[in-house]
Amino acid sequence: MEQRRFGNTDLVSSAVGFGTWEMSTNMYGHIDVDEASKAVNMAIDRGITLFDTAEGYGPYLSEELLAKALGNRRNEIILVTKVGFDYDDTPTMTGLNSSKRNVIEHAEGCLRRLNTDFLDLLLIHWPDFDTPIEETMEGLEELKQSGKIRHYGVSNYDIDLMQECEQYGHITANQIGYHMFDRRMEARVLPWCMANGVGFMSYGSLAFGLLTGAFSPDHTFEEGDWRRNEIAFNLPLFEREHFRREVEVCGRLAELADGYGKTVAQLALAWVLDHPGVSCALVGMRNERELEENVAATDWKLTEEIRSGINQVFDEVGVPTYQNTPQIVHNPRVAAMRR
Repeated sequence: MEQRRFGNTDLVSSAVGFGTWEMSTNMYGHIDVDEASKAVNMAIDRGITLFDTAEGYGPYLSEELLAKALGNRRNEIILVTKVGFDYDDTPTMTGLNSSKRNVIEHAEGCLRRLNTDFLDLLLIHWPDFDTPIEETMEGLEELKQSGKIRHYGVSNYDIDLMQECEQYGHITANQIGYHMFDRRMEARVLPWCMANGVGFMSYGSLAFGLLTGAFSPDHTFEEGDWRRNEIAFNLPLFEREHFRREVEVCGRLAELADGYGKTVAQLALAWVLDHPGVSCALVGMRNERELEENVAATDWKLTEEIRSGINQVFDEVGVPTYQNTPQIVHNPRVAAMRR
């Protein structure tokens, strides 16, 4: 498995990371928790070293399931989680909160649930515009100085917010959505991260399932699946007419990939990893088949001919990639989506 460095820090991980949003069990429809847990150990055996979770996935359930699956193998991996919300007793997410006190208290909760003495990377999940960034950074620095975290960073931040963070410390990474159907980060965020020594973690590398080949044009998402909302991070990816054309794109890309003996999911993952600014591409892996498919994609280096073929498919079907669409940081749907 290829190893990549996060910006100018000493954090190095596998190019593909194991994303555990699906292990929250309440946002992606039904999954087999036992199979997903087995996939965790299989992933380590196959060279995947980074595992990404968040207290908001569940809430809490993804962290607990990951800790159980890891068992005594925690020190073999790079463990990443996220904080920055308030929850009620049910527990349900009630709002953003990246105050110093909240960041520290919730990091302690993550440590307990993940059954570990330290976190390799702690991220602020979404920007909290009611808390000064300086205060948030103070909390992260205090956790780092105490040895409870090795590195800290952010998620879903734009350039202006990252620049302000850099006034009070150095962020190791920004974790944000990036895939063939959403190329907003190519215009500014990815170049800025590369120029400023900040790692870039992509989530949604397979476009939240769109690039797996699993859907037909008339597919209906089950109750409890966040994709029923149709809007994905301010883009209409799952709105019916957009979805129909995206499924068509996926079919065309599957034909392209098949010509090289690969799957459309492997093409999508190789495409994300093709960008030199990507430190780690996160992928959900629910079973051994998906794990093996994702691992096999890491050795595929795309040629200019393949990249041109991909873009031609998008142009011919008429599906936008949003390269020039401004990044919207404050997402009013985030509490419902819990990403």
